[in-house]
Amino acid sequence: MASPLKSWLSIPPRSPFSIANIPFGIITHAKSPDPHTAVAIGEYALDLDIFTAQNGFSGLSIIQPHQTVFSSPTLNDFAALGKPMHSAVRKYIQSVFLESTPFPKVLKDNKKLQEEALIPLKDVKNHVPMQIGDYTDFYAGLNHAYNVGVMFRGPANALQPNYKHLPVGYHGRASSVVVSGTPIRRPNGQILENPAAEKKVPVFSKCKKLDIELELGAFLCKGNEMGHNVPLSEAEDYIFGLVLLNDWSARDIQAWEYVPLGPFNAKNFASTISPWVVLTEALEPFKTSGMANDVETLPYLQEGQAKNFYDINLQVDLTTGSGKSSTIGKVSATNLLFSFHQMLAHHSIGGCPMNVGDLLGSGTISGKEVNERGALLEQTDNGKNPISVDGEKRSFLEDGDSVTLRGYCGDQDGGLVGFGDCEGTILEAVQLKF
Repeated sequence: MASPLKSWLSIPPRSPFSIANIPFGIITHAKSPDPHTAVAIGEYALDLDIFTAQNGFSGLSIIQPHQTVFSSPTLNDFAALGKPMHSAVRKYIQSVFLESTPFPKVLKDNKKLQEEALIPLKDVKNHVPMQIGDYTDFYAGLNHAYNVGVMFRGPANALQPNYKHLPVGYHGRASSVVVSGTPIRRPNGQILENPAAEKKVPVFSKCKKLDIELELGAFLCKGNEMGHNVPLSEAEDYIFGLVLLNDWSARDIQAWEYVPLGPFNAKNFASTISPWVVLTEALEPFKTSGMANDVETLPYLQEGQAKNFYDINLQVDLTTGSGKSSTIGKVSATNLLFSFHQMLAHHSIGGCPMNVGDLLGSGTISGKEVNERGALLEQTDNGKNPISVDGEKRSFLEDGDSVTLRGYCGDQDGGLVGFGDCEGTILEAVQLKF
């Protein structure tokens, strides 16, 4: 493995935002209260609006006609410039921070600009990085799908006949995608208190089986014309970057409502994403294979020998309202049966027009072991076997509990490409008026 790049900026060795990363996000802070673009590096956000205003991109002529994108309240305008531009901007920013930077006057020797444009991460507020027009959640985690299927249908019928032939998905609710740190209100809805009863009559209740789903999300940077598909050979050009995604789930609400059309209110109340979009170029060194599919898919989904999955180490931490904390799950992102490239190819095969800012969710990522499972539903066998959080029992989430997803690739000694935290704390359900 190549030695980590060295920067003149002091970056903690285990920072997820090493110089090898350069993820993009939207921030505000005391100096600049309107949302605008930044990149994360070490313990700082480089404010690209301020950086641009002070001629920071003097060494990159290709971006200069488009610099207003860094004043935009979302990353959509920058994303729409295309992947060659993303690469040029990322590599230029990397070069500005290199110990042996070819542009020392831009920032390294410019103390005034450092003071103005390098904002401590603790002093910034993050915002949802993209304007999300549409959000589609897939179900590509084979182990998760199998485990849940066994729970409700038994081993023989755990996977539906279509599962290995296509990336199963459903349309989610973009308006309730929130950035890390946003509190999550426990939802209310219809639940079936006694599923074994002969007469199936629901009650109105707050959710009693609130759960997490450990996922990755992919943002798109390009659209296709309605009626035309995105072939696998071109899918890479459409994927801007990745985030962590916690697709909170109300399991008891879902159990009653999902037949025959799938999740609805059980999923649309909140989905949390990490604030920094890690560009696919930063993840390129960590590309690998996913899970083997023992079914031959149709030609439009066949990737051949292409490696379109990412070797990302994922982790779930749970902190109870009383302050007890444990890591309750660790798993590799390679535990997916279909790649984002295949998801996009399938999503568009009927001519669906995709747009810049669209978000695709991977589905829950789980390994085969209990401590590799990305949902409490799996870990606790639908609540039958509670887990221990530093001695405190949990079947599902309680009010006051906080869940934090983390993910990283690469060398933990100065070369991490990470996502930062994807965190949410559960608030009690509201008392609805009728």
